[in-house]
Order: sequence, then C-alpha cells, then structure tokens
Amino acid sequence: MGNTESVSVQKRLARFRPEERPIVEGVFDKLQGGAGGSSGTPGKTPAGKTLTLEMLQSSMGSVAPESMVRRVYQCMCSIDPGVAAPPAAGKSSSSAASGVGREQLVIFLSDTLRGTAEERAPLVRAMAQRGAGAVTAVTCEQVAELLEDLISTVVQILVHRGRLQAWKPERMGDSSLGVKLLAEQMCSELKPSDQGGCDVSCLEDWIFRIPQVSLYLEMLVSEGLDVSLSGRPAPTLLPRCRETPWKDLRCLLDLPSLMFLAPQLPDSYSAPWKLVFSTHLHGESFTRMVTGLTKCGPTLLLIRDTKGHVFGGFASHTWELKPKFQGDSRCFLFTVFPRLRVYTATGYNEHFMYLNQNQQTMPNGLGMGGQHGYFGLWLDSDFGHGHSRARPKCTTYGSPVLSAEEDFTLDSVEVWAVGKPPEPEEGEEGRGKKSVLDMDPEVQAMMEMTGKTLHSQGLREPEEDQEQ
Repeated sequence: MGNTESVSVQKRLARFRPEERPIVEGVFDKLQGGAGGSSGTPGKTPAGKTLTLEMLQSSMGSVAPESMVRRVYQCMCSIDPGVAAPPAAGKSSSSAASGVGREQLVIFLSDTLRGTAEERAPLVRAMAQRGAGAVTAVTCEQVAELLEDLISTVVQILVHRGRLQAWKPERMGDSSLGVKLLAEQMCSELKPSDQGGCDVSCLEDWIFRIPQVSLYLEMLVSEGLDVSLSGRPAPTLLPRCRETPWKDLRCLLDLPSLMFLAPQLPDSYSAPWKLVFSTHLHGESFTRMVTGLTKCGPTLLLIRDTKGHVFGGFASHTWELKPKFQGDSRCFLFTVFPRLRVYTATGYNEHFMYLNQNQQTMPNGLGMGGQHGYFGLWLDSDFGHGHSRARPKCTTYGSPVLSAEEDFTLDSVEVWAVGKPPEPEEGEEGRGKKSVLDMDPEVQAMMEMTGKTLHSQGLREPEEDQEQ
C-alpha cells in the first residue's frame, strides 16, 4: 500500500513546478508548527504524525468560519491515498479521529489548487455532506450550505487581507444577505438527478460550467493554509473603485453581489468603477441622471423600488439622447434582490438601449429591452415611476418582471461608469456648433427611420458665444 501511496502523491506533485513542490510538501510540517519537519518521507506519514482539527483551525480560523474548517478537515480525512479521492458509497473512509496524514494533505492541495473538475467534484461532495461516512450524492440544500460557508470565507479574505479595491463594506448592503443570495444563484446552476440528488457527475458538470466554484476553493486553500505559489497572483474578485464619496453614500450593492455582477461584464471592460449618479447624492432628477449617463462610456444602472426589489441593466455603449434604440448584444438586465440573476440578449430584436427627453411624439425616459410601452426596464422622465412589463418574458433579454410589480415607484437609483469613456473624434469639423437638425431631433429620428439622407447635418449654426 505504501508504494501505491507514494506513486499517487508523486503524480500529484508533478503538477507543480520544481520550485513549488517543497512549498506544497512543507504545508504539513508548517501546520504542525514545524515539529518533525525533517522526519518521514514525502508520501508517507510517520506513526503519530497527523494533523488535527485544532491545527487546521489555528491556520484557517482567521479567514474561515468554524463550520468551513470542519468541512475541509472532514474532506481531508475522507481521502483514501490509494485511490486519491474520497471513497464511493459503501466503502469506509479514514476516521476523522485519527487525523489527516501527509499524503492526504498533499492530494487535497493538489486537487484543489491544480485539479480538474473531475478531481474536485468528490472533494466538494465530501465537504457538502454532513457527518462521517461515504455517500453517493448530496442534496442541493447541502451544496447551498457549503457555498454559504465558502463565500463567507472569500468575503472574509477580501476584508482581512486588504483586497477590497477601495470598496467600503460598511457603506454597502448587508453582506450576510448577499452571501445567501450568491449561494442560491450558484446552486440554481446545478442539474440534479430526477431523485433530487447531486452525485459526482452532477457536481463535475457544475464545477466545469461555473468557474467561481474552483476560484473560491483555490482562495480558501491558498489563503487559509498560506500556500503561496510562484507565478500565481492572488485573484482579483472586485473591480477597482475610484473617486467615490463613501461618507455620504449607501451603495445598493453588497460585496457578494458585486462579486457576482463584475464578472458578467465583457472581458474588455476592466476600467475602475466610478459613481456618476446617485439619488442619495444628486437628488431625484432625470436631467441630472442623463448628465451622468452620457459621455462616460459603458454604465451599470441600479434601481431599488419602494417594495425593496433591486435590479438594473448594463449598457455596453455610452448612452445618447435620441428617440431610437441603441447599444448591442453585450447589454444585459439583472436582478440583485430578492434573487441574483443575469438576463442576456436573446437575439429576437435589437432593442437594447433607449434614452429620450423633451420630445412630444416619442416616449421620454430610459428603457432597456422590449418595446415602447412594454420595456423590460423603463424609467419615466418624470423620474418617480417606471415599469418592467415582461409577461411572460422580455423579448430582448428573456427576463421576467424585474420589479416587485409591473409598474413601480422609485426608491433610489445609482449609475456606475464601468468602462473607458469614448475618445473624442479627431478632426471633427464644426465641433461645438449646432446642426439645423439638432434643433428638432424628432424630425431627425423620423428621417433616419425612413432612410432619408441627412444632407443638412453639415449645415451648422454658430454658437451664441461665437457670434460677433
């Protein structure tokens, strides 16, 4: 059996760079406080040399709740070095009372830090189950409980290790509620069997499709057990926040909700987030909001209605005031409370974004998805009311009603600039001057819709301050 264990451990260690292997092998002795660091050989545990729950707690306790530490310990103990995975149902596992051996720890580290979805699935199953003994499947409820512990750990790491990227949790929403919402959202992606259980194949498919599961596991292990590997920078889960007046703000997002929404943005949108409008700071003014929306690039709109529902939309383009649809398929709608969900473009139509003001024949307000009078998300220009009329679903985004009721009353609004602002066009003649058609954008919109060429677009009047 010893030779089998040694081969299994060596195969796992081969995934790491030569300079990383001593670090991985040294975790066992470090957790024991350095006792017996030179005794024994890699892949074998000398008699009496095991890790206890208390040793694990002393290392992980600062960033992980006790329940999460117990899950990790239970998972480590369940690993059979001979098969390098938690045992299948009906087979006995190593007793937790005997502690964790060196080879069990190495296999655990290898599979969480460098393993495949197939190798991580049995570990997730072992951490999700309650009590000792092997099982074939766990329930969705057990997976959700594991996720709540795991996400809470990640939030603790962000806070205590100074990785908040200038966000202020004390001026944001309730993180404990956000943890439950994010856990529920991630669990909603599970595809359990007809009997409602999640076996290894179900968990493997889930881990493969939801990268956050592996990312959070890696953070738990690398931070909780202090495994610093070369060339592996700490993951950045939050976008950088800049120039935010936190003293006077109560953000509509919490940290877990931000962790969920930020990765939904296209990969190219890596600019720091900047608050450009808040009803709490700037008052209930549609005109002021439009000023914040325009000329600042891609934006994230957040709304809370008077019933407490929080929802919004991502605009991939700078908003423009014009009575016609704009944007592209990178736009999406989302909900934050009472559920975390994202609704992307269906391809049915291109009614992604709409912004209009002070016109008589076209709707005045901000809309995303659907059609005039039946938007997936609509804010009226009077700024007090809006609607989300999407029965059964919004044609553009496939979203349901986002607000508590189809017609809602605004409680608060935030707009965050989340991308680079558009660069001014070079060599634009007549900058700062008005076109004849600028006087009546309704006429311009009608002409564009009928395919007319705007010959007078180049005929511009001088600005008043330029007149002699």
